[in-house]
Amino acid sequence: MQGKRILLIVGGGISAYKIPQLVRMIRSAGAAVTPVLTAAGAQFTTPMTLSVLAGEPVHDTLWDRNAEAEIGHIQLSRRADLVVVAPATADLMARMAQGMSGDLASTLLLATDKRVLIAPAMNVRMWDHPATRRNLAQLKADGILTVGPDSGDMACGEHGPGRMAEPEAILEAIRAALSPGPLRGRHVIVTSGPTHEPIDPVRYVANRSSGAQGAAIAAALRDLGARVSFVTGPATVPPPEGVEAIAVETARQMRDAVEAALPADAAVMAAAVADWRVVNGSKQKMKKDGSGRPPALEMAENPDILAWISTAADRPRLVVGFAAETQDVVAHATAKRTRKGCDWIVANDVSPETGIMGGTENAVTLITHTGAEDWPRMSKDAVAARLAARIAEVIA
Repeated sequence: MQGKRILLIVGGGISAYKIPQLVRMIRSAGAAVTPVLTAAGAQFTTPMTLSVLAGEPVHDTLWDRNAEAEIGHIQLSRRADLVVVAPATADLMARMAQGMSGDLASTLLLATDKRVLIAPAMNVRMWDHPATRRNLAQLKADGILTVGPDSGDMACGEHGPGRMAEPEAILEAIRAALSPGPLRGRHVIVTSGPTHEPIDPVRYVANRSSGAQGAAIAAALRDLGARVSFVTGPATVPPPEGVEAIAVETARQMRDAVEAALPADAAVMAAAVADWRVVNGSKQKMKKDGSGRPPALEMAENPDILAWISTAADRPRLVVGFAAETQDVVAHATAKRTRKGCDWIVANDVSPETGIMGGTENAVTLITHTGAEDWPRMSKDAVAARLAARIAEVIA
């Protein structure tokens, strides 16, 4: 971080009291900090505190006549190496997602051509609100990096996800965002989402996968510098920016897309591929015939993409599979790793009571030839970052 400059935008949340510590940590790591304090942020920390710790003036208004005579907001947004928003409140995230620019902070965010890292912080119900989820999905699609939020007790007395990540975690995310990337020059294939196997033009066989974990993994690998071929079924989350997104619907289409993307240094098979397809489907919508009997659907097994790529002639150096189980998770996943011939299996319990399938968090066990490693429950973004770091240890 030596010689780098961080443009630090401080939003209006109680966790802003941690920002002076973050400023000191960033400067100790060798980077300069240019603080931007929103009007709401000034309710929780002061310009004097930030200015003294940063060793620079605090910027808090778009209407500084001296600065704006030289288009100051453009200069601030362009001379930084990285823009960090902490805490990133629900309001700030909403304005970022919509491209609004009514104050200095939002104008800087709209004018910058540098990478942006946000550390969300808000009440758990605000974090879980559909509007916030939509805004977060849009920000990720725009290439915005995120760190946190954490789960725990909040100032409002509630408990759950929404706490701003600790300054140490934000600092590590800043380091990662500024690094050239250990996976630069490496190519990784990631599959994601469900597959849809048609019955007729309006019906299909599918599963409940949202594709959120696969998209997060693709983004984390991209952030480490990898070229990512992202083969996705009809997911409910958009592909991340900065990857080569290849949209498919069926398992056979996914297998063909993966084969076309080879060769690769690693493959992460996170898609929830349908095991079966309908072979006697109809090109017209099936109608009830009055007999009270459902149509007899003839099923055939879909190609096993994980097993195929694990034994392919141009097999990637590292093949990672996923095992979504509802019972005996580790035992079933361990057997699957042996049966498929892949290097690692990421196993998780997707029983309905876990809330993992379609949710924002995951609790996984990484199974390798050396055994099983339990990871704590965390956000899917955090799982992705941890897995991407492990992949980088092998193929970088």
